[in-house]
Amino acid sequence: MPYKPDLLLVNANVLTMDPARPRANAVAIAGGRIIGVYPGKPDTSAREVIDLNGATLIPGFHDAHNHMIGFGLTLTETDLHVTSLDELYARVTQRARATRPGDWVVGSGYDVNKTGGHPDRDVLDRIAPNRRVWLKHTSGHACVVNTMVLSDLGIDVSAPPVNGGRVIADTSGRPTGLLEERAQELLGELTRPYPVTVLTAAIASAGERYLRQGTTSVTEAGIGDGQVGHSPVELAAYQAARDQGRLPVRVELMVAAEGLHELAAHPGDGLEIGLDLGIRTGFGDDWLRLGPVKFFIDGSLIGGTAAMSAPYAGDSGTNGYLQADVGELAATIVAAHRAGWRIATRAVGDRAIDVALDAFTAAARAHPRPDARHRIELFAVARPDQVRRAAGGGVIAVPQGRSGIELGDWIAAAVGPRRAQWLYRQRSLLDAGMVLPGSSECSTASGAPLPGIHEMVNRRTASGAPFNPAEAVTAEEALRAYTYGSAYASKQEHVKGSIEPGKLADLTVLSEDPTAVSPHRIAGLEVLATIIDGQVRYAVM
Repeated sequence: MPYKPDLLLVNANVLTMDPARPRANAVAIAGGRIIGVYPGKPDTSAREVIDLNGATLIPGFHDAHNHMIGFGLTLTETDLHVTSLDELYARVTQRARATRPGDWVVGSGYDVNKTGGHPDRDVLDRIAPNRRVWLKHTSGHACVVNTMVLSDLGIDVSAPPVNGGRVIADTSGRPTGLLEERAQELLGELTRPYPVTVLTAAIASAGERYLRQGTTSVTEAGIGDGQVGHSPVELAAYQAARDQGRLPVRVELMVAAEGLHELAAHPGDGLEIGLDLGIRTGFGDDWLRLGPVKFFIDGSLIGGTAAMSAPYAGDSGTNGYLQADVGELAATIVAAHRAGWRIATRAVGDRAIDVALDAFTAAARAHPRPDARHRIELFAVARPDQVRRAAGGGVIAVPQGRSGIELGDWIAAAVGPRRAQWLYRQRSLLDAGMVLPGSSECSTASGAPLPGIHEMVNRRTASGAPFNPAEAVTAEEALRAYTYGSAYASKQEHVKGSIEPGKLADLTVLSEDPTAVSPHRIAGLEVLATIIDGQVRYAVM
């Protein structure tokens, strides 16, 4: 070894995720990089030595689809993870009493399958008088507001049409307060842009939680505009967090497609659309970088807005709907591909997945590009032919097993028994030769990786019922998904995702080996330490 390591981790059960050397006993780190991996006792000393006493050392968890700012903001909002509307109303009442007249009462996390329905606009008016009420569904694809908010928007009497969404009205045509999909963007007139200071605080709060969960990097699944954006200068919040030492984990940023615009570049450059100065995927460094551009194609299964090729079970008149014109969407995807962007399409229903795959095929034919590694987020209801087609096209499918399984009882009922076999595939992706990433869609579901791995292996719904168990994977495969697989989905497997010399020293220490314990115990394992850049950022050892 040419120089003395900064840190030596010894007496460890090292799961490297490196097929050539799957297990080791010690790891040496210098300058934020791994410089040595030892099957036995290391032949070097170090400035600092940590004896792990047999604990399990793995590559740091990477969440491939996560809403970091959204999660951070929920930590300041009223928690609506309740089992009845009465309990929801009680929490809103309590928050309203502590809120000044005219200010906002914001809550998040309610689930109609647990509460029995959406909150009622008129009840919210009574329990939160002279306050603006905004309650977010757990899926992120619907919300309910009260009359004061509807009045601010000028839609308290009648429901206007919204492209890619709906303002729900009762039988008399009066808005109920429920806004679906892109109709939620109407609230942007009242709530956006968030101040950079608020967004920076949300980043810091979320990141501290992630460290305790063993997460060392995440992909933020949409900033800047559209349904997921909070400010047109949202990237500035991440830069501010980093400048202030408040960015605890590495972040890859997806850019909302609404932020792309025409560029006055030379016609031969292929930069028809993009961000100013031609900035695109890959700009940045190992701490903060731009990832794919994100397109929304449809909605959610739990809201019945995901676009299906056949009607939902028990509802012969509803197939969900697309959120954009197919021709315009495909043209924009082709242009973004030509400009060098990686593409992430959020496609839930099988009809939406067809739209995404067709657009990727058109892009590849028009402008061939090696290893573009475009993505389909959720890929929730995928037919067998779509799995084969995605594999053949080098597409990355990014299913969020935990969010699907947490809501699995209702999702399975919504699609019916035949299509339930297509839900949130994992085993089929691996069998087709695809790389499986691990992700949570936090804040829709818990972002903790160990419970996520648990669900990937056990495939049980909240009620304990099996959830498409044929798609279960082994603990080894699930652990690899949350490390190497997610790094691969970010096209970063050359710098992270496994414990090998030269890679980033981002590591997680677990109390036990997830691949050696009973599958039913995985979620209960403890994160003992989280190491990023060779520095211990969290520890309970």
